[in-house]
Amino acid sequence: MELQQGGSPAAEPDEVVVTLREFTPSDADAEALMSWASDPLVARFQRRDAYEHVDQARRYIADHVLPHPWYRAICAGAVVVGSVSVKPAPAEDGRLFRASVGYRVARAHWGRGVATRAVRAAAEAVFAAWPWLLRLEAVADVENPASQRVLEKAGFVREGTLRKYIVLKGRPRDMVMFSLVDTDRRRQPVESNGP
Repeated sequence: MELQQGGSPAAEPDEVVVTLREFTPSDADAEALMSWASDPLVARFQRRDAYEHVDQARRYIADHVLPHPWYRAICAGAVVVGSVSVKPAPAEDGRLFRASVGYRVARAHWGRGVATRAVRAAAEAVFAAWPWLLRLEAVADVENPASQRVLEKAGFVREGTLRKYIVLKGRPRDMVMFSLVDTDRRRQPVESNGP
């Protein structure tokens, strides 16, 4: 399934169209994944270190991406430049009402609104596909203001800082929690276009 923001004004001449599609077990998708997975600056705020070999990307796609409930390639034009995933997060009693979103984009596409448009499209898609979904949440490292801006521009609300919320590469990290709830979307629709 391919998604594109609908009902939006025409893109600016230098603004690339962002779409989402499912990953495939192809060599092309593994090579594309390497464009961000092998970059230490992209991996800085990820749980894993930068990949060194395309075989790592192939294994990651086979073992994690393909069986994932909602994991999509971010395409800028026809080129895969990142990924966005949404994972259901069951409550303590097992009920489903929330999910968490994560994203990564190749450095060559930072600062162009690609991540913001991808997160918006992912939010629209999962709220439409999962009628049980009331809350979509994301965390961004306190030292990653660019990721925080992506979430804010995508319509998420900053809720606060979670101190020592995760251990990342052996170090406890403070994270900023963001959310987008179903009533936010009804009151104030998420814009479809723009950075």
